[in-house]
Amino acid sequence: MLIADQPIVRLGLSRLLNGHHVEEAGSGEDGLQLLTGGDFDIAIVDMRVTADHAPGSLSGAATIRALAKANPGLGIVGLGERPERHIAREAIAAGATAYVARSSSTEEIARAVEAAVSAEQFIDPATPASRRGSKRALTKRQREILQHFSNGESTAKVATRLGLSSETVKTHTKQILSRLEARDRAHAVAIGLRNYLID
Repeated sequence: MLIADQPIVRLGLSRLLNGHHVEEAGSGEDGLQLLTGGDFDIAIVDMRVTADHAPGSLSGAATIRALAKANPGLGIVGLGERPERHIAREAIAAGATAYVARSSSTEEIARAVEAAVSAEQFIDPATPASRRGSKRALTKRQREILQHFSNGESTAKVATRLGLSSETVKTHTKQILSRLEARDRAHAVAIGLRNYLID
């Protein structure tokens, strides 16, 4: 699914995704309607979408939140005009799996889409301050565990909350530390916050 209020943006991305079945929507509201009537793997949401600037219409971030709530398994790519840190942060915080800019190369846009399909996080490498940790993306489950750690929860408590064994959480924790090149959990949380992997 491709949600953008500018026809030229939809046309360009549709051509880029040639070979994939693409449904287009010109507003967040239209995108939500499409979602209820179809089976989608990913949604690309233009962060500047404003539904024809109508009062009370869904912004890009609000559209992402609504899509993520309606279908938690949906991979979502936030599309910004430029690789801007605050827009990337807004997209990820709203529930996007990946963030990429219109100015990015076709290869980077394709990488963002692939990451969303695999539930891996991807931030456009040109985005300022998205250095350490962004190259080694965490899985959705690993980000979830790291988020709980940032709230001060123990391994046992995280395991109970997520319905996992303590050993499974410990395994994920080792992978988190390795991927983020972190010394310990506190360091991993700091890297996660700096690179907007968690809130």
